[in-house]
Amino acid sequence: MSSFQKIETSNAPAAIGPYSQAFTVGNLLITSGQIPASPADGSVPEGIEAQAEQSIKNVGAILEAAGTKFENVVKTTCFLADMGDFAAFNAVYEKYFVSKPARSCVAVKALPKGVLCEVEAIAVL
Repeated sequence: MSSFQKIETSNAPAAIGPYSQAFTVGNLLITSGQIPASPADGSVPEGIEAQAEQSIKNVGAILEAAGTKFENVVKTTCFLADMGDFAAFNAVYEKYFVSKPARSCVAVKALPKGVLCEVEAIAVL
């Protein structure tokens, strides 16, 4: 059986429900979805570009806390409140996920706190 460890960092928003920011399992890091809340005060920026940027920075903080980086991400799942934001979201996403990991991107009816996007990732440690 693989060992696992909870990953927590104050550089990403604390969980707002009964879940953890991330876990390592064997040589993988699996993150929870990260909404664009500021880890400092929980504020959410306006607009899809700013929200995509903050969500991805939150994922990055968890990657760093686990000792890995964006280049080691092998899979992401992205949730958009409006598929009309797809192109603008991608413009931000491609700046960070330059290795082009496998990805699913879906539109959902609503996201926590009324945000426009959420991003989760699986990375190699």
